[in-house]
This record gives sequence, structure tokens and C-alpha cells, in this order.
Amino acid sequence: MLYPSIDALMDKIDSKYSLVTLSSRRAREIQKSNNAIVEKPVSHKYVGKALEEIYAGYLSPKKAEKE
Repeated sequence: MLYPSIDALMDKIDSKYSLVTLSSRRAREIQKSNNAIVEKPVSHKYVGKALEEIYAGYLSPKKAEKE
């Protein structure tokens, strides 16, 4: 079973595209520095750790400002 679930993550972020983009960027950062924000992540993989950070509320996508 995936933790956190896709349904729970979709409550935090409104589009799957934004979720994938944000989690992949954060996973690359975690891979380089091996420094996750969540104290004891359930997942051992980088993307899983990034998804846990999103679920915990540490990460959110930036909204582009319209001119």
C-alpha cells in the first residue's frame, strides 16, 4: 500500500501534474543532500520521502503570479 495515498495527496495539491513535478524536484534534492525534512520517513526511496513531506505540509507548489 502506498503511503501517503494518492487521494490524500490530491487533497493537498490540486493537480497530479503539480504533484509529480514537485515530488520529482524534491526527490532530486534529497538524493543529492540526503537531507529529508520528515524526521522518520516510512519510505526508503527518495520520491516516497518527498511525497511524505508534501503530505505533512512542508512542501507546496508556488503559484505563478499573473501580470
